[in-house]
Amino acid sequence: EPFRGRSVAVIGGGSSATDVAGLLYDAGANVQLVARARELEFHTRGNAERSLWQRIRHPRSGLGPGISSRFFSNWPNVFHYLPESFRLHAVRTHLGPAGGWFAKEMVIGRVPLLLGCSPESATVKDGKVQLRLREQNGGVREISVDHVISATGYQVDVNRLKFLDERLRSKITTTGTAPKLSSGFESSVRGLYFIGVSAANSFGPVMRFAYGARFAA
Repeated sequence: EPFRGRSVAVIGGGSSATDVAGLLYDAGANVQLVARARELEFHTRGNAERSLWQRIRHPRSGLGPGISSRFFSNWPNVFHYLPESFRLHAVRTHLGPAGGWFAKEMVIGRVPLLLGCSPESATVKDGKVQLRLREQNGGVREISVDHVISATGYQVDVNRLKFLDERLRSKITTTGTAPKLSSGFESSVRGLYFIGVSAANSFGPVMRFAYGARFAA
């Protein structure tokens, strides 16, 4: 139990951050959750019984209830042919950072929350991380911890894939900063394919979730 009794700052407000913070608390760590949002969002637990209107207005899908989620879940092959501006907006805005319904019980009322705070700098002093946070009202807060865990998501950018040769990266056509893919997940470089979150700009938000693995397969 390497984290028992250790102070940890988890940065982020989505599912990874809330999961990690809750699990670290259970493991005996002195954990704090730092997020830019003023309030954490959590998904709600699905109700077994719903009215006919609720089922029509908010149909179930692999990404949760809602007409948009139903479309993104069931028709990523159609999404692929929509205008690029729409695709990029949908991937950026649909289902933003939010913890699972079960994570709410693990975090709220248990883990200290530093909300409305953005990391500004981090330095190491006497074996501890001195984390400087900028509050939304302009104030500054500093905390000292043993560990910092960044759970702020991942921005797909072909130029960050340093394991690919630079000459190869330069040949990859992009949609936004992600590779532009054919209907079969092939990039502009013949024989080079991308799946998972790297394919989201081409096939939609479903590719950001494990549920999208079935379509990719």
